[in-house]
Amino acid sequence: MLEEGNKDDWFGSDFIVRLSVIAAVALSLFIWIELTSVRPLLNLRLLLRRNFGFGVLANFLMGVALYGSVFILPEYLARIQGYNAEQIGMVLAWTGLPQLLLIPLVPRLMKRLDARLIIAVGFALFASSNFFNIYMTTDYAADQLLLPNIIRAVGQALAFAPLSAVATAGIEKENAGSASALFNMMRNLGGAMGIAMLQTFLTKREQFHSNVLTPSVSLFTEATRARIAELTRYFLSHGVSDQGTALHKAIVAIGNVVRKLAFVMAFSDTFYLLGAVLIVALIATLLLKKPDHLDAGGAH
Repeated sequence: MLEEGNKDDWFGSDFIVRLSVIAAVALSLFIWIELTSVRPLLNLRLLLRRNFGFGVLANFLMGVALYGSVFILPEYLARIQGYNAEQIGMVLAWTGLPQLLLIPLVPRLMKRLDARLIIAVGFALFASSNFFNIYMTTDYAADQLLLPNIIRAVGQALAFAPLSAVATAGIEKENAGSASALFNMMRNLGGAMGIAMLQTFLTKREQFHSNVLTPSVSLFTEATRARIAELTRYFLSHGVSDQGTALHKAIVAIGNVVRKLAFVMAFSDTFYLLGAVLIVALIATLLLKKPDHLDAGGAH
């Protein structure tokens, strides 16, 4: 449902509706069985514990932003800048390489500072890296993305391990399996839901900005007519022999420019949304209690 929803117009598709019903029924049955079973596969009551509950919420939102940014950055670079897979990989590498250096140092940092402070700083940096990208233009490419990507890498490294350690601190051995499964599952679920949400959000915002921009390039405005005439002359001087064909290509070219601008503005809105999601995760972090005992070396 999440994978195909945006492509199939969500509940406008009978297929998506059927999948939604199956998912709702199955999830409801799963929760009921786990809560009523004497020996449940997953102890869902762990979510009622303050640190684990807020930790799972923050982890879910981290999944939304983590997988969402990995989805939205390549989409932007391919659609707007025309980057190939290798070029996109080089840009994304700066969200991974700094973490290779930072992650081994985080357990040491946790021994010196309150883990909740480290998590909060991590989420703040992660959020700010997205807010850096809310005023993008058509010239916004690898060079402009370098600093936000490095900040994103630092934020992810600081938040990831400490959040796991604080959320699962105090969990009994018999509940360790349930806690680990729930914690990791919710991050992956956040990623799946986040990507589906961002696909729909991006499409809707592109449509919105196109509707706003289109009246500005009406054939009734002098500037638009002048630009069409200029492009028509350009196409006629570059191999197009027919006046009507050149005019058509000029109108299409202007339409493509408008759509490209609308998409850039939609991508900016999407990064803003990711930043807002991480601010909510930061608030959830501030509600965590300081654990009585925290094994920094065991956080993973």
